[in-house]
Order: sequence, then C-alpha cells, then structure tokens
Amino acid sequence: MVTRLHEAPSDVFNPWLHIASLIEQAGHLLGLNEGLIKRIVTPERILEVAVPVRMDSGDIEMFTGWRIQHNSSRGPGKGGIRFHPSVNVDEIAALSADMSIKCAVVNIPYGGAKGGVRVDPALLSRGELERLTRRYAFSIAPMIGPDRDIPAPDINTDPQVMSWIMDTVSMLAGHSLPGVVTGKPLAIGGSLGHAGATSFGVTICTMALLKQLNRPALGERVVIQGYGKVGSPLVKLLSERGMKVVGLADIHGAIHVPDGIDYLKLAAHFEDAKSIMGYPGGDEVHADELFSLPSDIAIPAALGGVIDEKVAEKMSASMMVEAANGPTTGEGAAVLTSRNIQVVPDVLANAGGVVASYFEWAQDLQGFMWEMELVQQRLEKTMHDAFDAVWLRHDQLNLPLRDTALVVGVERIAEATELRGLFP
Repeated sequence: MVTRLHEAPSDVFNPWLHIASLIEQAGHLLGLNEGLIKRIVTPERILEVAVPVRMDSGDIEMFTGWRIQHNSSRGPGKGGIRFHPSVNVDEIAALSADMSIKCAVVNIPYGGAKGGVRVDPALLSRGELERLTRRYAFSIAPMIGPDRDIPAPDINTDPQVMSWIMDTVSMLAGHSLPGVVTGKPLAIGGSLGHAGATSFGVTICTMALLKQLNRPALGERVVIQGYGKVGSPLVKLLSERGMKVVGLADIHGAIHVPDGIDYLKLAAHFEDAKSIMGYPGGDEVHADELFSLPSDIAIPAALGGVIDEKVAEKMSASMMVEAANGPTTGEGAAVLTSRNIQVVPDVLANAGGVVASYFEWAQDLQGFMWEMELVQQRLEKTMHDAFDAVWLRHDQLNLPLRDTALVVGVERIAEATELRGLFP
C-alpha cells in the first residue's frame, strides 16, 4: 500500500499516490514479487531544504526547496528543477518517479530525479532570482554531480538558471563541472538541438501514432494547451507537417481558429502582445472549452492534472499526445480508455527533452560537441525506437499505450535492480 509523503486533503488529486499506484499495477502485471515492487516504488532520497534569500529591500525571505532521487538502478538521477508557487513534496516525488519510468522507456542510462522551490519567480528581481538559485544549489550540492544526479530546466527555469547552478557547484568543487546540469547555454557546455527537443519528440510520437492508425497528417485538427517552451514550437512543427492547429491556450485564455493558426503571424503577435489573446481571426473561448473544440488531436502542454474526468468526457479529439508531465488524472485516463481515445503517455511523448539532455551530458563528459545533424538524427532514432518498442508490447499485451509504457519502463528498472542485487 502506497503511503502519502505529507498530509493533504484526501479529496485533492495527489500526483505521488497516482504514479506510485500505476507502478504497483505494472509490477503486478509483470508478476514481480512485492519486495521488488516496493524497492521500485519507494524514493531513494528525499531532501527538503530551507532557502533563505536576502531580498533587494534588505529583508530576509524564507523559501522551501526539494531534491528527490527516486531510483538509480539504471544510472545517475536525471530530472528538472521547477520554481512555482504550487511546488510540494508529493508533486516533486511524482515527477521523479515519472523520470525513472521515462528514462527507462527511451532506454537511456539514467534513473529518475526531480527538484523544485516553492516560489513565484515572477515576483523576484533578477538579483533575487540568482540569489535564490545559488542558495538552493548550495543546499542540494551534496546530492548532485555528473555521476550522481544531473538537473535540467523545468517550469520557470531556463539556461540562465542552469548556468548559476553549474557555477555554484563548480565553485564548491574547485573546478569546472559542465556536466552537473543540462539545458545550459552553448558557451558553457550546452548542446545544439537541446532547445525544442521536447517539442520535436512530441511531433515524432504524433506522426508515429498517426502512421499506426493509418491516418494521414494532412488536415488533422489539433488543439494545444500551453504556448510556452513546448507548446510554442509545436505550433510550428505540426503546421509544417500539414496539420491545422485550430485551438490554443495560454495562461491568459484560449482561442479557436477553425481554419488553422498561421504560426508566423502568431509568433509576431505574441512578441507584441505577450499573449495569444487577440490573435487576428481567432475567436476567444473559455480555457475550459479548449478540449471540447472540434478537433482530431489533443495535446496538453502545460501543467499536470488538467485532463480530469469532466474534461475527458467532453474531449472532441480521438487521440491525445501528452506533452506535459502528468497531465491526466487516473479518473481522466479511465474515461479516455472507455471512449477508445488513443493516448501517447508523457513518459514516452515528451521524452525528447531528456534524450537531448543525455546527449548534452555525453558531450560534456567527452569534451566534444556534436553537429546539429547528428543530435537530431540520434534524437529521432531514439524516439522512434522507443515508440516502436512500446507499440510492439501494446500489440502483445492488448493494453492501452499508457499502461504499456509503464510496463516497459518498470520491466527495465526491475531487470537492472535484480541484476545489481541488494547491498549489503
């Protein structure tokens, strides 16, 4: 029986209980013994840190941060760091477990980890953000490193935040450690092709599912929730492949464009307005109506837990590709399955980012930068191989793709765990 990591109302969606129960189910389906399932479910390390920050006013503010290493049987921890007011231990634990599965599904030599600070970075000056980042990095420094745990950007963090973390840990070590984080600028060990890699991976999975379903991409109507680091490139990538993005949402609202959004005009509009709202030719709709708009493909590319039972019941699309982390609740997933809506789950669909991070880490360890063509070629092959492996097991097991991907990931983690044994 999975236990809560902190007290919370029982009627509130708990992402940790959700992912832990899914791992348990996959373990039982594989016939794993209870002891092995417990080892796979239970996080290896949970670090909670106080993050004091001197504000520009001279006052001291206290924030709380976490770094959780879920599983290291297949390699060092890998997972992003997010700065958001809603961050809590259950969310970070769930995301770390999600990373364990994701890295196993795409078959890269990483375990799962995740980190975050409960803060609204929009309320911080650049100086305050840097001081918060460096203090948090100092606090988690004993846990991270190129051979231990390699953070990356996530919600409200970016290459600059990764640069501050790398510099802080390097100062503590006494020498440069470019491999301690990924998602860095090129000037300090970043990789060509890292920006937009998650969106590219989502696109590959979308095209692969359409091929399996014998549906041509041309004219497929897409709705995308989110116009940030993932959603923005997706509008361009999918449009270039003949699809029509007919619905789009950001934090300000949603728009409906039945004839399809022109990604160049949208980018120009967003540059001026800082929002998709007011896009010429777009009808404003309530954000809750986005997935109800007439469409063929739904892509949640924002926060987790948004596809609940009510949204799933009203969803117009016949397939969904999860670009966000954990966007679907258990109840929502059950409804999608009952309605025969094909879903490429997050642990496969949005893994392009962690695959590109793996390539960056490998380049840092080698001290040798790859050409853009090589990065894209290897990313495409890795994502195709992962999709094909999940689809093959999907046919063998006759399970939804979400359950199949979990089985593939848990099976690979279990194999590594058993091969390594139990010390002492």
